[in-house]
Amino acid sequence: MAEPAAAGISSLPREVREQLAELELELSEGDITQKGYEKKRAKLLAPYVPQTQGVDPALQKESRTQTPTPSATPAPAPSSSSSKFHRARSGGARDERYRSDIHTEAVQAALAKHKEQKMALPMPTKRRSTFVQSPADACTPPDTSSASEDEGSLRRQAALSAALHQSLQNAESWINRSIQGSSTSSSASSTLSHGEGKGTSGSLADVFANTRIENFSVPPDVTATTSSSSTRPAAIDLPPSGIVKGMHKGSNRSSLMDTADGVPVSSRVSTKIQQLLNTLKRPKRPPLKEFFVDDFEEIVEVPQPDPNQPKPEGRQMTPVKGEPLGVVCNWPPALEAALQRWGTTQAKCPCLTALDVTGKPVYTLTYGKLWSRSLKLAYTLLNKLGTKNEPVLKPGDRVALVYPNNDPVMFMVAFYGCLLAEVIPVPIEDAGGQQIGFLLGSCGIALALTTEVCLKGLPKTQNGEIVQFKGWPRLKWVVTDSKYLSKSPKDWQPNISAAGTEPAYIEYKTSKEGSVMGVTVSRIAMLSHCQALSQACNYSEGETIVNVLDFKKDAGLWHGILTNVMNKLHTISVPYSVMKTCPLSWVQRVHTHKAKVALVKCRDLHWAMMAHRDQRDVSLSSLRMLIVTDGANPWSVSSCDAFLSLFQSHGLKPEAICPCATSPEAMTIAIRRPGVPGAPLPGRAILSMNGLSFGVIRVNTEDKNSALTVQDVGHVMPGGMMCIVKPDGPPQLCKTDEIGEICVSSRAGGMMYYGLAGLTKNTFEVIPLNSAGSPVGDVPFVRSGLLGFVGPGSLVFVVGKMDGLLTVSGRRHNADDIVATGLAVESIKTVYRGRIAVFSVSVFYDERIVVVAEQRPDASEEDSFQWMSRVLQAIDSIHQVGVYCLALVPANTLPKTPLGGIHISQTKQHFLEGSLHPCNILMCPHTCVTNLPKPRQKQPGVGPASVMVGNLVAGKRIAQASGRDLGQIEDNDLVKKHQFLTEVLQWRAHATPDHPLFLLLNAKGTAVCTATCLQLHKKAERIASVLCDKGHLNAGDNVVLLYPPGIELITAFYGCLYAGCIPVTVRPPHAQSLTATLPTVRMIVEVSKAACILTTQTLMRLLKSREAAAAVDVKTWPTIIDTDDLPRKRLSQIYKPPTSEMLAYLDFSVSTTGMLTGVKMSHAAVSGLCRAIKLQCELYSSRQIAICLDPYCGLGFVLWCLCSVYSGHQSILIPPMELESNLSLWLSTVSQYKIRDTFCSYSVMELCTKGLGNQVEVLKARGINLSCVRTCVVVAEERPRVSLTHSFSKLFKDIGLSSRAVSTTFGSRVNVAICLQGTSGPDPTTVYVDLKSLRHDRVRLVERGAPQSLLLSESGKILPGVKVVIVNPETKGPLGDSHLGEIWVNSPHTASGYYTIYDNETLQADHFNTRLSFGDAAQTLWARTGYLGFVRRTELTAASGERHDALYVVGALDETLELRGLRYHPIDIETSVSRTHRSIAECAVFTWTNLLVVVVELCGCEQEALDLVPLVTNVVLEEHYLIVGVVVVVDPGVIPINSRGEKQRMHLRDSFLADQLDPIYVAYNM
Repeated sequence: MAEPAAAGISSLPREVREQLAELELELSEGDITQKGYEKKRAKLLAPYVPQTQGVDPALQKESRTQTPTPSATPAPAPSSSSSKFHRARSGGARDERYRSDIHTEAVQAALAKHKEQKMALPMPTKRRSTFVQSPADACTPPDTSSASEDEGSLRRQAALSAALHQSLQNAESWINRSIQGSSTSSSASSTLSHGEGKGTSGSLADVFANTRIENFSVPPDVTATTSSSSTRPAAIDLPPSGIVKGMHKGSNRSSLMDTADGVPVSSRVSTKIQQLLNTLKRPKRPPLKEFFVDDFEEIVEVPQPDPNQPKPEGRQMTPVKGEPLGVVCNWPPALEAALQRWGTTQAKCPCLTALDVTGKPVYTLTYGKLWSRSLKLAYTLLNKLGTKNEPVLKPGDRVALVYPNNDPVMFMVAFYGCLLAEVIPVPIEDAGGQQIGFLLGSCGIALALTTEVCLKGLPKTQNGEIVQFKGWPRLKWVVTDSKYLSKSPKDWQPNISAAGTEPAYIEYKTSKEGSVMGVTVSRIAMLSHCQALSQACNYSEGETIVNVLDFKKDAGLWHGILTNVMNKLHTISVPYSVMKTCPLSWVQRVHTHKAKVALVKCRDLHWAMMAHRDQRDVSLSSLRMLIVTDGANPWSVSSCDAFLSLFQSHGLKPEAICPCATSPEAMTIAIRRPGVPGAPLPGRAILSMNGLSFGVIRVNTEDKNSALTVQDVGHVMPGGMMCIVKPDGPPQLCKTDEIGEICVSSRAGGMMYYGLAGLTKNTFEVIPLNSAGSPVGDVPFVRSGLLGFVGPGSLVFVVGKMDGLLTVSGRRHNADDIVATGLAVESIKTVYRGRIAVFSVSVFYDERIVVVAEQRPDASEEDSFQWMSRVLQAIDSIHQVGVYCLALVPANTLPKTPLGGIHISQTKQHFLEGSLHPCNILMCPHTCVTNLPKPRQKQPGVGPASVMVGNLVAGKRIAQASGRDLGQIEDNDLVKKHQFLTEVLQWRAHATPDHPLFLLLNAKGTAVCTATCLQLHKKAERIASVLCDKGHLNAGDNVVLLYPPGIELITAFYGCLYAGCIPVTVRPPHAQSLTATLPTVRMIVEVSKAACILTTQTLMRLLKSREAAAAVDVKTWPTIIDTDDLPRKRLSQIYKPPTSEMLAYLDFSVSTTGMLTGVKMSHAAVSGLCRAIKLQCELYSSRQIAICLDPYCGLGFVLWCLCSVYSGHQSILIPPMELESNLSLWLSTVSQYKIRDTFCSYSVMELCTKGLGNQVEVLKARGINLSCVRTCVVVAEERPRVSLTHSFSKLFKDIGLSSRAVSTTFGSRVNVAICLQGTSGPDPTTVYVDLKSLRHDRVRLVERGAPQSLLLSESGKILPGVKVVIVNPETKGPLGDSHLGEIWVNSPHTASGYYTIYDNETLQADHFNTRLSFGDAAQTLWARTGYLGFVRRTELTAASGERHDALYVVGALDETLELRGLRYHPIDIETSVSRTHRSIAECAVFTWTNLLVVVVELCGCEQEALDLVPLVTNVVLEEHYLIVGVVVVVDPGVIPINSRGEKQRMHLRDSFLADQLDPIYVAYNM
């Protein structure tokens, strides 16, 4: 191509000049080779270079469609570049040649219209290691790439192309339009369309968007959240994201987009999310119409019929008759009689020729041989299998025929042998399929015939018997090779009667759902069908036919095995295996044998064209009929045309091409009769796709893109009658311009589905109805399963199959049409033609279209993503329907049918089970799902008083409840005398010095440390003196206690109290993950303004170590004192008595939303709390309790350090981390010490459930018995995990655990213990509530098993002295008991406030001392727990004798997601997601700018990662009516979980947005 002169360059558009300059720069810097530079430069200039003579215009066109190289400057693409879509395969023009020019040009044109519209869809992010195909898998032989659905692209290219532009010009187009003035580079990794009209800003986002950084291979950030090991790191409390001490999350939750809460907004992820949001701003196609409320208060939008939709206008059709079946005097009375006649009179005539693997004839069966061998087999079957008195087979029994596809001879002998023996052959595909087992069972088959070779190949058990296949009945296998057959005696003759309605054979058929049914064909139907075919095809004796089809069923059987014998034809059978190695073999056979007829599928035409250049000298002039058996497919027209144009020069006559339409039920429906030379060729119909989707025939006028061209399949069969009925509902006759299901009435058709009477009636005994609903005639018709119409001149047109019908929002689409559109998008680089499956899945009250294709091993990520986005647009613009999911799977992984097509129903099953293992996936729920309920609008302006009145009128109680009254239960003088813990301890040391209070166990279960009252007191005094001596502390100073769980922690705590200091217990950092755990310690030390740290020597060294210095500044630690070696001497009089308002300790904890909050506990509150627990649990000094909890905050700390000293009982302490090395430690301790009351955390319960679940027998054998346990209490600050507590109870029931023992507590930051089951009082109750109502903040109880119900359990009994009320968090008014609201608490042991650096008074008041806006309780001061819940009055009686009020906790207010105006609790969505696939280990959800993000941990192999994307999207849509925006698949252990076993979703969100998760895959749903 001539380069333009320099002067020419100056006339080029500016952006092209910039790109050229960019190229020069790359060349000079050595970033690109000279060759690459020339290639790219030529490509850039191609559109501006005049076409030179001698250059192949195709090539010229070719180079034009390449995109300009993505460059670092965001330049709009040159005007004629369309995309890289059109690069041909390495074979050069080889594939191009078979596309008609118009089509290709149209596609070019269409894609060119896209030029403005660069793809701005966020490309999924994939980890490099995932889905790398090994080179071994990568090489697929070229021709296996196409299977039966192979040739569609030819027809649809044009349509598609033009449409692609339009859709893009179209305002409704859902592809994001970057705002004019800037565009993104076309690299598929480009992520953001960054023009808010401001042009380019220098942000990181732009760098990401416009440079060729391969986003997906950014090295993983090793950060606080992830642990390098695959297991979850030891529970870590992460430092909060933005520390606002004590601030309620609500207040700092302004959209994180603005504040970027510690997250760089221009990280790759947020860039992509922004892009996704831009994409989603496009309007959806159907404008939202009025909603209606259906029976179960469901507000699903119902699609209203489109007023402009086309309606049928013709008159009602009348059934169409075929020509009469001619009467020929010498037609045999039965097919078996024809075999007898030729076998005895024309024994030497060839009947069937089989080919070997190379395509050479290997054996020819003569009529004589066929007759004698069939006789032998018939005789053997009837006389030699059993004994004389008990034959195995009787006439009428069904027999399976299992023969390989390359052995037609053995099959034919077996088939006729069965007919002669009057048993019914059931030909099936290769053994093994479960659905085939269903067929064998329903046909009552006990015997299978096969060849010796085939039998040897079947899987055997160890003792040599054939394996019992899954779902198969027990079979007896009989080998039919000649040497095993007995010659029949001379006097034995088969019984050949005239054909009647008795069954002749059963042909199997797979339904849309994948079940296999047997269509029974009677002997008269078999005979009549052969007669009709002989007449229609004008067969004459001795003709040669070439059969490429499966000879076991359909046209291959009807022509090649049955009609063959009727007319003494000679069939040459070309098996699929030969076609795979030599695609031209059938053409060569026609040439060699001068065959008159060939039976093929479009696939065979396509393959012959591909291989055509290997053989020039073939002649097809002998063919009078080329029967195209899938001529009913939408793409058959283009295949026939292309084949004719190529082979007409080889003698193929245009009138020889005869498409036909067949179905297992109606057999041959119509076939084009062989034409006469020179006669006008049959017509074709060009139909409007839109009309078709409404079932109406409209000649396409509006735009040629969405047209479907179909060819006729000839006339009705001789002796047949055809009508068209409505495909759904009663069989009403269609109007003449309406598409319906073709029904046929004729002697030649199936009679029933064997053994399935109900289905049979609906299919084989259809009496059509007229518009008034009355039957038309009394002749029964058979439904063919094909959709079509009868056109002018009684020509039959088929437009699709009932099985391929996808009904989406009331419109019908045909799977084959969608495949054709997909293929018309240049797919050569990306997917294999003919390996595309299209089906629909039912999600959320409608069908959704799924497209699955096999990706070529050499396709790049970018090409695949480009192709996928194109296909979505193409289907959208041509069919006006959205694709829900488009998946690409690795080569050769889709389930195949035995003859190489894609097994659709199995593919669908794999998709729904999550076992398809895609390597690329694109979901578009936002475009497809248009029937979501209307977002809820909150009703404004209902005043609190009217709520109150409304509740009273409705007879609802105000939702409040309280525990027993503390005042009346004064226990001994202890409380009066010794008010505070320090005094109680001193009194106990004096009164019962040797009474053991604490016992600490190690992993082996041996006691490593104990403390009596006196020991504890003495040690506390020593620590107090050290604090005063070494630490020089004053009363009121804060001291951080950094200890592993144990008794040292307890002594240090009391030491601080003795010295008048305020202890702050902190979980020690984890030596293995300092970087993750030390910052939290550091932060608490800083926030609490600690004057000193008490710790052990080991931890002291760790705090000052070099590793610690890498994580925090170790120079600024306050004084660190180790308490391992305490001085022996005691200082005089250090004890500083407290007052009730003085602080006893600070309780710091990281909430699940990532907030670090410290609350102040006064001495009075501590005493009140210990007293309430003592009363609830009936604790006194002779009791023992076992505690397996973390002792650092909340109720865990109180039980570990405080309760024993107050109540005097003995606490057996089990550090939870010891369970990691000895799972049964906790349970064996409880059993050994006969503990009645034990406390644990959810993490401990989960460890036991998962780890010991299958070892209950072992535990039993070791003598572990839990029948002593009266209460087993899970300490938690969340909704009770009912499923976990239930499984725990069920599992350990066998070792004596009572089902009533397990219960939970409830506490929050403002009050660490609100509910605790205790010993007396009714058992915890459970209720089922309606999830839909819950989203509206209403509580509606439903029955167990109701759809959309949620099981909730009461969180233990309310503690003595505690009152709760349920409040509307917005209006602060009390609610009725049928409402969900915030739980407010009033009790003597509520914390006295947040300990904050800022002392934010408003927040203190709001959370700790707040009042109701109205109502009786308005004078009480309440504390807000931040949890939503409700109160229900139960039928049970409380200790006070009144009815018991149960408190149910639903979830933390901070954690709730407000989506579509409804309130969702993450745990509910997570529960649904976790159920969808066995490989989901853990899951967490959060929202980001109104998009729902679901993070799942994959515990399977990485190939399963993409299986999860559609499953997660489906389940959330079905169960929660939400569309998932982003699905992130990560390694196990990535979701951060704190020490209480709670997910830290905000941390996860921050890590995700900061790109620190190193995800396996991130899918952005469109």
